[in-house]
Amino acid sequence: MLEVSNLACSRGDHRLFSELSFALHPGQIMQIQGANGSGKTSLLRTLCGFIIPDDGKISWCGENVRELDEAYFAQMMYLGHLNAIKDELSALENLRISAGLSGTELNEKDAIAALRRMGLRGRERLPTKVLSQGQRRRVALARLLVSDAKLWILDEPLAALDVGAVALIQELIAEHLARLGMVIFTTHQPLHVAGMEMRCLSLS
Repeated sequence: MLEVSNLACSRGDHRLFSELSFALHPGQIMQIQGANGSGKTSLLRTLCGFIIPDDGKISWCGENVRELDEAYFAQMMYLGHLNAIKDELSALENLRISAGLSGTELNEKDAIAALRRMGLRGRERLPTKVLSQGQRRRVALARLLVSDAKLWILDEPLAALDVGAVALIQELIAEHLARLGMVIFTTHQPLHVAGMEMRCLSLS
C-alpha cells in the first residue's frame, strides 16, 4: 500500500499543495487532476523521490520511503511526459538499457516481444530518431511490459498516441491492476479501464 500523509510541496515561493493525504491499495488506480501549474507533475515526482517535500510523509507498506530507499524504488516504475530515450540508440537498445538501469536483466527475445506488442514490429532495430513521436512514445511505454514494479506512476502516458495505442495502454493498465498492481497517473485525454473504479484526486 502507498500512503501519503499531510504532504506539502512548493515551487520557489509558491505553495503548490499542502496537507495532502491519501492511500492507494493493491488493485487501485488514481488520476491526479488539476489545472496547468497546480502541481500534478510535482506530486508525481515527489512520490518518486525526485523532489523532497516541504512537509509530510510517504509510506510504502507502512515504512517511510526515505528509509526504504532502493527497496521502494524497485517496486516503483515512473514514466514521465518526456520519453527519456536516446535518439542514436535503437528501440531495442533503449528498452534493454532502461531495464538494466532499473535492475532488470532483459534478454533480446523478451525485449523484442515487448516492442512488438507495442506495435513496433519491424522497427525494433531502427535508431529512435527516425521514428514518429507516437512510435517513440510506444518505445518508452514498452518499459511497462518488462517491469516487475507494483506501483506505476505515469505522467501523461497517452501523449502522442493514436486510438489503437491508447486502447493498448488501457489494456496493459487493466492487466496490471488485475495482478494487484497500483497506478497513479495524469492525463489530458480520457483513460478508461474496464471494470475498475477510477479514483480521482484534484489539486486546486
